[in-house]
Amino acid sequence: MFAMTAAGFSAPVLVLATALGYLIATLGMKGAATGLVGPGLALAFGGFALAFAAEVALMRLTKLSLVYIAILGVETVLVLAVAFGIGEGFTLRQGLGAGLVLAGLAIVAA
Repeated sequence: MFAMTAAGFSAPVLVLATALGYLIATLGMKGAATGLVGPGLALAFGGFALAFAAEVALMRLTKLSLVYIAILGVETVLVLAVAFGIGEGFTLRQGLGAGLVLAGLAIVAA
């Protein structure tokens, strides 16, 4: 079904593809939670399939620990941006907490 090779794709591209897949899946789950079950399921399954394919290819290039740190950082930024875009931002305290999580990811990745 999927070509599970990393040929032609760099690790940063695969990290972005994986994070985008998880973002798409998250949007599908949000859609399903608000009543758009059919389209939500389609988005969720499509997003998870993209994330799965990209992450498998990425794991062929680098260590699992590095893969997850990178994916979590990119995915967090993307999901937070979309949340703000759809009017689901958060308080200053929550924003500071999210910043600490991202700072922690950066420290671990260094």
